[in-house]
Amino acid sequence: MKLLFAAASSIVLCLTSSQVLAKSTTYLSVEESRIAKAQKAMPKVTNLFSAELEEFERKLTSVTSSVVLEKALVAEGKAIFSNAIEQIQSSQSYDDRALYWARLQMAKLIRGNLVFRALDNEEQVRLMFAFELASRGYGQTSFTQKTDKKILVTGFDPFFLDRNIAQSNPSGIAAMMFDNKVVEIDGQTAEVQAMMIPVRFADFDQGMVETMLAEHFSDVDMIATISMGCTDFDLERFPGLRRSANAPGNLNVFTGATSDNPLIPFYRGELLHGPEFVEFSLPVKAMKKVTGKYQVIDNHQVETVKRGKFEVKNLAELREATSVNGGGGGYLSNEISYRSIVLRNQLNPNLPVGHIHTPRIKEWKRDEVKAIVEQIEAMLVLAIPAI
Repeated sequence: MKLLFAAASSIVLCLTSSQVLAKSTTYLSVEESRIAKAQKAMPKVTNLFSAELEEFERKLTSVTSSVVLEKALVAEGKAIFSNAIEQIQSSQSYDDRALYWARLQMAKLIRGNLVFRALDNEEQVRLMFAFELASRGYGQTSFTQKTDKKILVTGFDPFFLDRNIAQSNPSGIAAMMFDNKVVEIDGQTAEVQAMMIPVRFADFDQGMVETMLAEHFSDVDMIATISMGCTDFDLERFPGLRRSANAPGNLNVFTGATSDNPLIPFYRGELLHGPEFVEFSLPVKAMKKVTGKYQVIDNHQVETVKRGKFEVKNLAELREATSVNGGGGGYLSNEISYRSIVLRNQLNPNLPVGHIHTPRIKEWKRDEVKAIVEQIEAMLVLAIPAI
């Protein structure tokens, strides 16, 4: 892999995903190095939680042990996620960016803490992972309202920030707008809970998706992972095992995967085990009834080594294939879909699980994002009687 540091001089290092995590603990990550640019470009967004950040910094100065530090990281991670959910829903801002940049500023403060810096790399990685989980909704997705159904959704952070530092992600906005929400159709109700996923290959390799989702396969009626895609809404029918997108994550890491060289991702130090393709189980007929600005497409297209791109009727056609692109492509959108369906097949084969690709936005515009979120909500609502 190549790790490209945003610096005045161009430095290229070859690192594994685990090394990226280890190397980035004490020093600022590539994501955190963008904070100053973001603060200059959109101060209102990056300063929205300035009071919470100042309080977090004050608490860190009084930390005297790694045990106290971990408790503080988890507690404040959970608090910033809850505060961001409350803020976006109460203000109806439809803006996910404040949570993203607040999390990064908190991570920067953690790396500067003397207790943290005195720890070895393994312990630093563990604590940062615990903070990331807490600040993304993990541990807060308990279904407490008396509804007929329970739905879990995930959204992604903004990405490709070197192209546009003010980039937003409609999938993350949708997740934040839906968290703790009750939706209803014809007298049937569903509670929605949400979590946020990083756009970083290393976190996927470390097992973050499995960690966040696994416990919920026994207590929900549907899981929908959501990410930003192309022109319309795509319900991604056949996710593939391999990475093939020649595009970086938010740490500017390239995996080395391309369409000519699709690669199997990792899971906690081992190659991810599973079939080349899996099939999702979302209630397509119901969700396709949604109308609005964008079409809702049941996407059957895949790409394999031997056949290239083609439309698939059923999973049996892909039994001997080697995946290049699944329905969701060859990037992390496809991968979260694949990993969640593999978990579903292992833990609860009858559970509706699948991925929704949203229309792509080039920059944040409230009305445009609001229309996308409203169509996603309509899909979830129409799914209720079918799950």
